[in-house]
Amino acid sequence: MNYLVATTKSWNIENFKKLEKKFPKEKFYLISKKEELTLDFLSKIKPKYIFFPHWSWIIPNEIFESFDSVVFHMTDLPFGRGGSPLQNLIVRGIYDTKISAIKVEEGLDTGPIYFKYNVNISEGNVADILSKVSEIIFFTMIPRFINEELVPHKQEGEAVVFKRRKPSQSEIPEGLSTRQLYDYIRMLDGEGYPTAYKDVGDLRIYFKNAKLEQENLTAEVNITRR
Repeated sequence: MNYLVATTKSWNIENFKKLEKKFPKEKFYLISKKEELTLDFLSKIKPKYIFFPHWSWIIPNEIFESFDSVVFHMTDLPFGRGGSPLQNLIVRGIYDTKISAIKVEEGLDTGPIYFKYNVNISEGNVADILSKVSEIIFFTMIPRFINEELVPHKQEGEAVVFKRRKPSQSEIPEGLSTRQLYDYIRMLDGEGYPTAYKDVGDLRIYFKNAKLEQENLTAEVNITRR
């Protein structure tokens, strides 16, 4: 059986290689560029599923209408539809969440759900968390699609939509507790994310590698002039 994984993140690509080795009888394809996701290519390989772990672009209707397409969204849907789920959860102080495997349809994160998997995001920076989530997706969730015949079910409950965060929101706000400051730094500390910063006069101070031990917070700083 053929399967396609569409992703751009380095940790997902590494786990894709491991997935291939775990299922030597299956054929896996990988694409990491928007322009590679074409109906012509898909028609040639005819994947049973297309998996989208951390895909940054809108999936064209012609793709998900022709092939079963699965997105992995880091909220307990329908709570948390929309952008920047990890950051929106952390700024709300929500540390226990779920990874929802959903069938792609035209609405944003509105598709029926195959199943969910629990995950805790109370510790670690965004890179650590996404690496952990990637392992769950590739070695626990995707194997279920390979080994089982799954049927998605309509989302139930009140929908809550998250807004995609902007780079300007990376400036650390005033009045945060020590725990909130730790969360703010770590949720932006990873590949492809704008680093948390604070402007002081004509200086901009960037914060990374935050560590919290009881009420003691430490972090690496980089100071530049604005």
